[in-house]
Amino acid sequence: MATESEKPSLLERLSHFLLREPEDREQLVELLHGAYENSLMDSDSLAMIEGVLQVSEMQVRDIMIPRSQMDVIDITHPPETFIPHVIETAHSRFPVIEDNKNDVIGILLAKDLLRYYAGEDFEVRDMLRPAIFIPEAKRLNVLLKEFRSNRNHIAIVVDEYGGIAGMVTIEDVLEQIVGDIEDEYDYDEDEDNIIQSADGQFRVKALTEIADFNEIVGTDLSDEEFSTIGGLVVNKFGHLPKRNDEISFDGLHVKVLRADSRRLHSISVEVLNEDTATTP
Repeated sequence: MATESEKPSLLERLSHFLLREPEDREQLVELLHGAYENSLMDSDSLAMIEGVLQVSEMQVRDIMIPRSQMDVIDITHPPETFIPHVIETAHSRFPVIEDNKNDVIGILLAKDLLRYYAGEDFEVRDMLRPAIFIPEAKRLNVLLKEFRSNRNHIAIVVDEYGGIAGMVTIEDVLEQIVGDIEDEYDYDEDEDNIIQSADGQFRVKALTEIADFNEIVGTDLSDEEFSTIGGLVVNKFGHLPKRNDEISFDGLHVKVLRADSRRLHSISVEVLNEDTATTP
């Protein structure tokens, strides 16, 4: 009988499973899913590997925050007018513009604003870091490598005419790798919005209409204020929740399965019995 030390490691078992060399990306993904189905890797590992493969095929334009949605600081405004906005949005870095969003002159770190409260000589222009400008077509894997090597966390995206198209952060890129865990192999985008698992819980896409949710789950949630279950859940949290955040309301227990810095994507819903149900 083999001892514990003689048992093949996960890496050895996976290597053995992948001895059949894949000829293209589709075969590689098929082999990885086979490894998952044979318990050679867990679901998180599978999702992250798929995320890495996906990042190598995506461009900055696919994930960037559009110019219209950028949170920026206008250097022509006094600190007392833009600091409340900095506190409210809670970002660590802000593009700094001069008059309009098409004129980004640098990046300001939120922590540098502490000097304003320290009573030191305060001139925003003197604290700016250089802004990094990148094209919309840059590959995400190349951008991630540059972020790591240059220790930058934010880049300004420009279009083919040199105008500001948006911005992208290192967190946006990393979310493409770790942010899609749970959904990638549980159901595809083309499949049903609501899927009931064997344990009775429901996996629900955030864009599911509340009326459809009520019909399938058997609830009576109001759709007067919000039309989608995602909008209702975000309202119940009072903020955009993160993955694994949980909340109970109206006889339901909700766990966030997938969310990124901009929106909620999917949730898990458990219908509580009368003994465990709570109200907001």
